[in-house]
Parts: sequence; C-alpha cells; structure tokens
Amino acid sequence: MAIPQSKAELLTAITDNYGKLAADLASIPADRAREATLEGHSTGTQMSVHDLAAYLLGWGELVCKWHAKRLANAPVDFPETGFKWNELGRLAQKFYADYASLTYPELLGRLERNRAEIVALIDAHSDAELYGEPWYEKWTLGRMIQFNTASPYANAHSRLRKWKKQQGLG
Repeated sequence: MAIPQSKAELLTAITDNYGKLAADLASIPADRAREATLEGHSTGTQMSVHDLAAYLLGWGELVCKWHAKRLANAPVDFPETGFKWNELGRLAQKFYADYASLTYPELLGRLERNRAEIVALIDAHSDAELYGEPWYEKWTLGRMIQFNTASPYANAHSRLRKWKKQQGLG
C-alpha cells in the first residue's frame, strides 16, 4: 500500500490494515497468546502474541498522548519520557510490561478502543492540519500517526500470519 498523503488515505490504511490484523489476533486461542515463540522486536529476542498486541497499543496510546500534550501546549517527550529514539527495544519491553496484567481479550478490547480513538482524532482534523505542515521535526501529524498505527498494523499482520503458519494455526 502506498504511503497515505491525505486524511481519506490515512483512514483507509488504518481501517484496512487494522481489520486484517484484528481478524488474525481474534483467531489466536487465548491459551496460546502468551507463548514467547514469535520473533521479537529486538534482534535475537522472542515475544508472545500478547506482547505484539501490547506493543501496538503502547504506540497507539503514545500517539494520543502526544496529541493531547500538543493541544494543551505542553512539551512532548518524543518518543516517550525517559526514552530516546535509539532505545526503541527498551521501549517495546516497557509496553509489554505495561499491559502484562491484562488478559488477552482485555488487551484486544483496549487495542480496538485505541484504534477508534485514533480514528476520531483523525476525523477531527482537516487534510491541511494532518498533512500541510510539519508537526514533529520534518514529519506531519498524518505521517506520525501512520508511522505508529497503519504501518505497524501491517507489519504485525505479516509477522502474525508467518507465526500462525509455523504454529499450525492457519
């Protein structure tokens, strides 16, 4: 899929990519969701499907946090307070821990609510607000949203499909 260049394209990318991912996530038996047999986000590591969903939720919630802080004219620590862009493996571990207490169905529900919140955020902005000017360094708000939602959804879907085949789940 091409990189979204408009509000409509961004919404389509999120809807399409999330839809495919959500169907695969829903097909994973809850008793298999915590098996650390999926290639991890850091080289040489393993994670679970639960961790994969936690990672997506963590980034989605960061998008909402960044946006809320910007609306309040508050400073934003990118990517997250206490983390630098070259520490994304450590940030992934934080996300896994942040949502570890949630059951798999609870986690999937939170991920869906976050997706809906991001769609509402996009709906509240015009094409010009999303793509007309830099929002963080050289990146527009639309591109920052896409980097942390539609693209990771597509990547996670591919990883999950591969894992399901390896595990004999489809």
